[in-house]
Amino acid sequence: MTDDRFMKLALSLGRRGLGNVWPNPAVGCVIARGARVIGRGWTQPGGRPHAEVVALEQAGAGARGASVYVTLEPCAHHGETPPCADALIAAGVARVVVALSDPDPRVNGQGIERLRAAGIEVVEGVCAQEARVDQAGFLSRVTRGRPVVTLKLATSLDGRIATASGESQWITGPDARRFVHALRLRHDAVLVGGGTARADDPTLTVRGMGQVPQPVRVVLSRHLDLPLDSKLSRSAREVPLWLIHGDRAQPELIRAWEDIGAICLPVPVRQSALDLEAVLALLAACGVTRVFCEGGGGLAASLLTEGLVDDYIGFTAGVALGAEGRPSLAAMGVGPLADAPRMSLTETRVLGGDVMHRWRMPDG
Repeated sequence: MTDDRFMKLALSLGRRGLGNVWPNPAVGCVIARGARVIGRGWTQPGGRPHAEVVALEQAGAGARGASVYVTLEPCAHHGETPPCADALIAAGVARVVVALSDPDPRVNGQGIERLRAAGIEVVEGVCAQEARVDQAGFLSRVTRGRPVVTLKLATSLDGRIATASGESQWITGPDARRFVHALRLRHDAVLVGGGTARADDPTLTVRGMGQVPQPVRVVLSRHLDLPLDSKLSRSAREVPLWLIHGDRAQPELIRAWEDIGAICLPVPVRQSALDLEAVLALLAACGVTRVFCEGGGGLAASLLTEGLVDDYIGFTAGVALGAEGRPSLAAMGVGPLADAPRMSLTETRVLGGDVMHRWRMPDG
C-alpha cells in the first residue's frame, strides 16, 4: 500500500505537466525515506529538466539509500540532458518503483536494465493503468504515430449546437465554459475545422487561468479560405497558429498567412477532404501528443467515422432547440446500429446547470 500511495502522489505531480512538456512525456517523481517524502518533481515546461532530476535536486544527499517512485521508466539515452537512470545511480538510491516502461526505442527497458545492473532494486507496474491514462498521448505518438484525440461538444438536451440561425453563445453556462478552458490547458493543441473558424471567429486560447502556456491552435482548411482579419489572425504572433491545408491552396494565401505569423502545413486530400490520418501523423511529427478537438460537426463526424477519436467529452445544457437547430454531428453514414461507434462512460459531473459526461473508445 505504501508503494501505491507514493505512486499516486507521483501521478498527481506528473499531471501538472500535461499540455506544456510535449513532445516529452509528463512524468512525476517522488523520493521517500520510510514514510517521509524528501523530494518531488515533475517534468518542467518545454520538457526539461526531467522529473527525476528535479526530485533529486530537492532530496540532495538524502537520496542515498532512498526509494524513488516514477511514473515512467527513467530515460537511458543522451539527449539535451544526461540519462535519468544514470542520475539515479549516481545519487545512490536503493530502490526505484516504476509505473510504466517507456516504449520509445531509445529507452524500451534499457533504463530499468541499467538500474538493475547497478544493484538497484526495481519494482514495475505499480498503478500502471492510471499511468497509462496519463501517458496516453505520449504512448500513442510513439506506438501509433499519432496523438490522442479528445473530441468535445457542447449541446442542448436534443443534441443541437446552435439555433437554426447559427446562434450558439452560450448554450452552456460559465462553469462548463471555465472547465473547457482547463481542458484546453491540459492539451498540446486545440483543433477546429475551417467552418467553425469562419462562423464563430474563435480565439481558441486558455483564458481565466492566469499566466499559463497556450496550446497550439490548429485549423483545418482545405483551400485556406479563412478570414485574414479575425481573432486568430490578429493573435498569430502571440499564440502559435498552425493552418493545415490541401496541396492546392493558393500560394498567395499561404504567403499572406505566413506574413502575419501563422505556420502553414500541407497535407494530402482524400475524397475531396483533408486526409485526417495524414493530419494527425503530421501533428505527431511536429511533437504533438494530445489534441483537443472543438468541432465543428463535419470534422467531429469525420473523426468518429474514421475511428480517430480516443475520448469524447460532452457538455449537455438544460435547453431544447428542436429539429430546426443545427445538429452536433454531420452525417456519418451509419447503417445498422451495430456499426455505430460505441463508447464507455468513464465520468459524469454537474457543472452549474450543465452536465459533463466523459466517454472513452474501447481502444482509447
